[in-house]
Amino acid sequence: MINSTDLIKIAQELISLQIAGLNNLSKRFNKEFVNVIKLINNSKGKLVIIALGKSGIIGKKISATLNSTGTSASFIHASDALHGDLGSIQVGDVVMLISKSGRTNELLRIIPYLKKNDIPIISLTCDHPSPLAQNSDFNLNIEISSEACHNNLAPTSSTTMQLVMGDVIAVCLSKIKNFRSIDFAEFHPSGTLGNKLTLKVCDFCDFKNVPKVNTHSKLSHVIIEMSKNKLGATVVLESNIIVGIITDGDLRRMLEKKSDYFNITAKDLMSSDPKKIQKDDLLYDAFLKMKNNNITQLVVVDDEEYSGIVHIHDILKLNVF
Repeated sequence: MINSTDLIKIAQELISLQIAGLNNLSKRFNKEFVNVIKLINNSKGKLVIIALGKSGIIGKKISATLNSTGTSASFIHASDALHGDLGSIQVGDVVMLISKSGRTNELLRIIPYLKKNDIPIISLTCDHPSPLAQNSDFNLNIEISSEACHNNLAPTSSTTMQLVMGDVIAVCLSKIKNFRSIDFAEFHPSGTLGNKLTLKVCDFCDFKNVPKVNTHSKLSHVIIEMSKNKLGATVVLESNIIVGIITDGDLRRMLEKKSDYFNITAKDLMSSDPKKIQKDDLLYDAFLKMKNNNITQLVVVDDEEYSGIVHIHDILKLNVF
């Protein structure tokens, strides 16, 4: 019977084996790797990844990562490739074949077609002298001492090395292409990630209902303006220049201190030098600015011209961050 202590030890040993494999992998980057990156970057087509089994699952992920970071890629299951899908490989494409052993029969049967059509072949294997490695134009050797599986059978360390090598290739190509966060956002328009990178303050802020008073505005006017726009705040202007902001908190604190309500003006209530955000800034940046400054509103400006107010509660209602 395996107890809790044994389970923790097994988990720690598995992680240690994986780390050892990654440390060895970090020493294997050489001229062959550089040539692979150059080949993919200079190709006029896409990178086609072909594999099957557990390596196929990793291949799908590598393809997805490449596509989302600026390198066109596709995945073909090796069995499907042998039953017609080789036709999707075009002149100018580069093919990467992934196999732990480098002896996968389905992959070896694909090589003659690729060579006949002058399609460059990259192989990703754990066995450098393998037939697949020897028949490739370039081989990325991700040799491991053993699988992290206690029987040294289930693909564990080997698939980790495949996955990390795929990430390395994708990131290196992305760097070469100067792929920016704004480019990444174009490929991820939906979900939390897309919202962080695409939603701007101007897409969200109501520029029609803009709460504002001047420094001489009476308390009654201030309250009406704050209530009318339902933002819990109003900006204070003097000659169209932003000089302060009045929030619900400012109003409450002042009313607790003073009893001569009729003579209170906006200047008495306001907090000077309010935090601002440009209307073309990312909404996520506005959210972080409010969170980091422990405030609930930001004054929205176009350059220095007052445009409106954005409230953290309205951002949270979007449920996007």
